[in-house]
Amino acid sequence: MNPRDYLLESFSVAVKAANPAHIVPQHLPNPPAGRTLVVGAGKAATAMAQAVENAWPTDGQLDGLVVTRYGHTLPTHKIRVIEAGHPIPDENSIQSSQEILAMVKALNPDDLLLCLFSGGGSSLLSLPIEDISLQDLREVTNQLLRCGANIQEINTVRKHLSVIQGGRLAAVCKAPVLALIISDVTGDAATHIASGPCAPDPSTFSDALTVLERYDLNVPPAVKHVLLTGKAGAVNETPKPGSAIFTRVENRIIANAHQSLVAVAEYFRGIGVTPLIMGDTVSGESREIAKSYAAFAKEIHHHPQWLRAPVALLSGGETTVTIKGNGRGGRNAEFLLSLLIELAGTEAIYALACDTDGLDGSENNAGALITPDSLHRAEKLGLNATAYLANNDAYTFFQLLDDLVITGPTFTNVNDYRAILIL
Repeated sequence: MNPRDYLLESFSVAVKAANPAHIVPQHLPNPPAGRTLVVGAGKAATAMAQAVENAWPTDGQLDGLVVTRYGHTLPTHKIRVIEAGHPIPDENSIQSSQEILAMVKALNPDDLLLCLFSGGGSSLLSLPIEDISLQDLREVTNQLLRCGANIQEINTVRKHLSVIQGGRLAAVCKAPVLALIISDVTGDAATHIASGPCAPDPSTFSDALTVLERYDLNVPPAVKHVLLTGKAGAVNETPKPGSAIFTRVENRIIANAHQSLVAVAEYFRGIGVTPLIMGDTVSGESREIAKSYAAFAKEIHHHPQWLRAPVALLSGGETTVTIKGNGRGGRNAEFLLSLLIELAGTEAIYALACDTDGLDGSENNAGALITPDSLHRAEKLGLNATAYLANNDAYTFFQLLDDLVITGPTFTNVNDYRAILIL
């Protein structure tokens, strides 16, 4: 295989390591005395639901509802599926959340609530508190996604505008709760995955207001009013760590970026390439992170006395993009475009950056890849890489180079995967 093929195969290994069909069954509990209700939200929700159905005892009572992004449905028989808006919530997000809340409230102590959460659940499982309209929620979500805030900051705001997130789903349930979670956030904190419907929330209304102030956001008046009212104590806070609510609740991380990176490291080791895992919690501005990675890659290439090629630099996590242009692109494509500029045609360095859910931001690609001649090929086409980066238009740049990676939905999500191959 050529280096491009090795990189593409490594991405496939990363995705397979987080496949719900293999992971979910080993974490399933025994059926309870009563019924088992399955609810869930996220891009992996239907794959997780399908895995539950396939592994559940035939004599066990099982039904439920999961909500996933449009185009992410897989066949299920007992667990219904609703598709809804992502990354901006829509009417289906509201409808599915209302149904799930009502179903959970109806459970008895001898039943079991089995929750299936993965990345994307914050938008899909949206039910704003009184006085917040869907349009208000859509507007504040859009501003948060564009301002460069990280996912923890975004979800701190969303949890305090929600009836169902920030532990509030667990709070209305009389039955024991087991939440199986595929993590798409750095640090794997359950409170930030799908905005933690069943997890204690350490953040406050005051923290949510601080996020809005930090990024100077002009949110709808109703949003600001609710947060200020909550800060003043006139609206109930989200359930906090130590609350008695969580004595019957378990939030269990069943897949994360680290597991995928370990699997990829074994893949590269098997083909004679030295893997170096540089972290599964990488965050910060995509274009700035890329500069540091480019410097490290060039150091290995030019000064091999400490670490001799072939080497694969592997990392996961979630970078961010502060949108200032009007182009198309996601954080992985932006990372690669910045990396390409910094490498400046350095020989023998190849790279891939993709989101393990198959969607880089709101585009249809998982990410892209670069080769040592990418910059030269771009110049021959009259493409100014720096101008495309300034316009946040990395998608168009790599589309014109025919270097986008397009996989379609992978039905899992352990966040970004980056590999820099130095030969």
